[in-house]
Amino acid sequence: MAYVIAPAEVPSLAVSGTQDRFPVHRVYCVGRNYADHAREMGGDPNREPPFFFQKNPDTLVPDGGVFPYPGHTRDVHHEFELVVALGKGGTDIPAARALDHVYGYAVGLDMTRRDLQNEAKKAGRPWEVAKAFEHAAPCSAIAPAATIGHPARGRIWLEVNGEIRQRGDIDQLIWSIPETIAHLSGLFALRPGDLIFTGTPAGVGPVRPGDSLHGGVDGVGTLTVRVA
Repeated sequence: MAYVIAPAEVPSLAVSGTQDRFPVHRVYCVGRNYADHAREMGGDPNREPPFFFQKNPDTLVPDGGVFPYPGHTRDVHHEFELVVALGKGGTDIPAARALDHVYGYAVGLDMTRRDLQNEAKKAGRPWEVAKAFEHAAPCSAIAPAATIGHPARGRIWLEVNGEIRQRGDIDQLIWSIPETIAHLSGLFALRPGDLIFTGTPAGVGPVRPGDSLHGGVDGVGTLTVRVA
């Protein structure tokens, strides 16, 4: 079979400690999954059903990469998150078996054109222009669960130009990783290679060209990105 145009490369991430690559299928994101962040965004910090949006796999930026400040915005925000990488897919996955589907973990940035998101919210429109633009998903190498286990607690933090902006602990997630996988698998047929950005703690804020972003989750990894 011949394609009429050249097919796109498969987006992928490095696997820590190896020369292997993790092919990425879809990128799901959980909204407002830390109580303090829900409050700072004007939302309800209680356990309402989680909601999700997607980013495109080809918007991934590797550790040490560059995030070009996008056009049509004056207010791009950082949102630092623990990322789950699935090694097995499925539908209606029970929470008690959800971790069996996890290949490993990473850390990532859900970069957001906040002004465009706010406009979309007011108009009742989708968030793609605010969340799924080019280079909007910086992400570290993946640490296999076979090496680090399944972290349920650990400091999560982000510095901008050496100044702490976000801090928390992943045990503060409103919806745990198994619960998130279980709920998401009831809405979508999950596949090997799917990434789940699990939500961000409080302290989100703007970035500017020239900024250096550096953050991590204890026991998982770190990510450094420069804003061009």
